[in-house]
Amino acid sequence: MSWGTELWDQFDNLEKHTQWGIDILEKYIKFVKERTEIELSYAKQLRNLSKKYQPKKNSKEEEEYRYTACQAFLSTLNEMNDYAGQHEVISENLTSKIIAGLARYVQELKQERKSHFHDGRKAQQHIETCWKQLESSKRRFERDCKEADRAQQYFEKMDADINVTKADVEKARQQAQLRHQMAEDSKADYSSILQKFNHEQREYYYTHIPTIFQQIQEMEERRIVRLGESMKTYAEVDRQVTPIIGKCLDGIVKAAEAIDQKNDSQLVIEAYKSGFEPPGDIEFEDYTQPMKRTVSENSLSNSRGEGKAEPKFGGKAKGKLWPFIKKNKLSLKLGSTPEDFSNLPPEQRRKKLQQKVDELNKDIQKEVDQRDAITKMKDVYLKNPQMGDPASLDHKLAEVNQNIEKLRLEAQKFEAWLAEVEGRLPARGEQARRQSGLYDAQSTPTVNNCAQARESPDGSYTEEQSQESEVKVPALDFDDEFDDEEPLPAIGTCKALYTFDGQNEGTISVVEGETLYVIEEDKGDGWTRIRRSEDEEGYVPTSYVEVYLDKNAKGAKTYI
Repeated sequence: MSWGTELWDQFDNLEKHTQWGIDILEKYIKFVKERTEIELSYAKQLRNLSKKYQPKKNSKEEEEYRYTACQAFLSTLNEMNDYAGQHEVISENLTSKIIAGLARYVQELKQERKSHFHDGRKAQQHIETCWKQLESSKRRFERDCKEADRAQQYFEKMDADINVTKADVEKARQQAQLRHQMAEDSKADYSSILQKFNHEQREYYYTHIPTIFQQIQEMEERRIVRLGESMKTYAEVDRQVTPIIGKCLDGIVKAAEAIDQKNDSQLVIEAYKSGFEPPGDIEFEDYTQPMKRTVSENSLSNSRGEGKAEPKFGGKAKGKLWPFIKKNKLSLKLGSTPEDFSNLPPEQRRKKLQQKVDELNKDIQKEVDQRDAITKMKDVYLKNPQMGDPASLDHKLAEVNQNIEKLRLEAQKFEAWLAEVEGRLPARGEQARRQSGLYDAQSTPTVNNCAQARESPDGSYTEEQSQESEVKVPALDFDDEFDDEEPLPAIGTCKALYTFDGQNEGTISVVEGETLYVIEEDKGDGWTRIRRSEDEEGYVPTSYVEVYLDKNAKGAKTYI
């Protein structure tokens, strides 16, 4: 099977076919190039997607990744980042192994094709020239033969005519002989050119054209083989990254299998556990016994004299079941978080204090390491003065020692607070207390409403009078607003040291020198609750007022 023998007369069709083959190759190159662009775009989108959902540093999201489910999600994001990298590898390999090589090959193929068809056209032109020469000699031989026949006929006519002179006859005879000689010469020339053309034609159809067409056939078959090899490479490029992509997917599966729901549930407990005990039963207050509504003033004084809690109104003892809810929200709004985290429940406060102690210990260790390094450098300077002046390090060493001492004092302060909190946790067997941190055993006459700490359903504090100190006081009246809250009794007075605007919700404005009633002392969060009139009360910063607690304050004294 050879194009030279089978397609000897299909020069133009072969030219079109080979050009179509090059077009196919260029189309495949374009296809692979677009595939690389898609891979790069896909990889970029995957990386952006992974980056978008990565936790932001020093944010609340970073704390959420303590949970195993979030850790699995983070592993998924990291694996997807590696997955995107493999698509970039595909793009790079397709470019280097296929596109670059095929682009060079197409240029070489075009040059080779051009050379072969140039040789073919040259051979065609040569045989066409020989054919024209043959046709020319043939026409000349035909013309000379006709001229010789006409000359011979004219001579025979002149020779037969008795009226023609002998000279005219001789002239006709010579002319006939000349034409006959010219015909013979044309015949010989035509025969020679014919033989030459037949030789050239045989060479053209049996040597030149088969050789050229065979080279074109080999060129076309090499193109086909090269295209097939490129397709194999195309598949191999994908196949090479398949194991790595499989490892990425295995990593995602492994991360998913590592999710521990029990561990996550325990982390929720650690994150939100307040450390308080659930509130006890509410005491029944019987308003039907008139005898319980009359309590002597002496009994109230005696109760206070024994260090028990100040009695409150019994008529509307409903009170505030969770009185710290509003106060905590107020503190958050004002951003007045105490340094000792006393605004938090004991368990959360303990965690915050422990975290602060650990941070301080790390800072101390860094400073100690720096001090050791400076000390070693100073020793080197002392042994080798040419390397530096030892005295130049004294200032730096003193500064580091000062920082260490400062950090240690800070750590001791937080450790003391931590020890205080750990001593109050229910796990230690002690009764949980209020934010103020006062114990029942530490109650003094100046603190008349020391109450038992309670925990609300949302983790806030509440307060309830102990059974020993609660005294029922008769209600002053029974009106239609029985369910309304009774104002808290005054426990002392205070004098405003500075003017306070009180623009935030829950606060009250005061003027320097103004005297007001204290209805709730500072519980450790830096705010004291005061009252100016029946409808005007709120919180002021404790540092803005001077408080005078009334040891003998009566429960009936509520407001002015």
